[in-house]
Amino acid sequence: MKAILITGSEGFVGKSLKEYFKTKGYNVIGLDIAETSDINADILSTNELKEKLKEIDVDVIIHLAAIANIASCIADPFRCLYVNSLGTLNMLEVALMLGVDRFVFASSANVYGARPRLPVTEEEELRPRTPYDYSKVAAEQLVMAYHSSKKLPIVILRSWKLFGEYDSPNSAVSRFIDACLNDEPITLYNRGADVTDPYHVDNYARAVELVINSEKAVGQVFNVGTGSALSIRELAERIKQLSNSNSSLVELPPRTPAEAEPMISYPSIEKIKKTLGYEPIISLDEGLRRVINYRRRLLNKF
Repeated sequence: MKAILITGSEGFVGKSLKEYFKTKGYNVIGLDIAETSDINADILSTNELKEKLKEIDVDVIIHLAAIANIASCIADPFRCLYVNSLGTLNMLEVALMLGVDRFVFASSANVYGARPRLPVTEEEELRPRTPYDYSKVAAEQLVMAYHSSKKLPIVILRSWKLFGEYDSPNSAVSRFIDACLNDEPITLYNRGADVTDPYHVDNYARAVELVINSEKAVGQVFNVGTGSALSIRELAERIKQLSNSNSSLVELPPRTPAEAEPMISYPSIEKIKKTLGYEPIISLDEGLRRVINYRRRLLNKF
């Protein structure tokens, strides 16, 4: 089995991928700025990274570490760019140093902008809006540059709306579930008008597993999702139904001016299906039920 280094290992997606790959028998090492990680390091510290990682033996780097909060990136675009773009550059250098046979970069559907042609294919023009979006575009370009000029075997994954058991309590799905379990109002920013493709993180983990085990994936960009479309309002209504809640839906204005125009975006996943045989392994309702049950235990709402 391959040995895998996951950056951002103590975040929601990182924890989920660690658990997924360990259950599959992979040797997994987590790297994070958090002290609870296997390797505690800052991806902005080039010397520290190389010193702490020079002796490890890994086949794959899954690079998740980033600042993903849109509002935080708008408030501090410098740190957003440093962490998301220059941090990626540092990890690319580490990948070369370690001679990995796959560098998987976690990008975002946000690079396509608010109103791409639907369903979104990988050939769609990039129309970033916020500093976060631009930082991901810049990082993608660096990743591709290392593939074309240094022959680093890379894969870029552009993901839609992930959710799962270890998600932040401030994420939309977690907030909606907690509100429903407490029979409190479900607050919808921008009226819940955004349309996306929400899916359980284990589907993303499956996509990662495919790209690290197929030479066909090298040098490619893949959309990851289920190929479905659901508004945030519909997502809230689905959670309310599945949790048998009496909560009401309350409309709020957009969180930032940049988000005033609803994002209408859902993917074509034909490329990853045809190239690698990818199929979602967990349905929307099954995934939501898992998280509802998980958060019910956390909140002692039995």
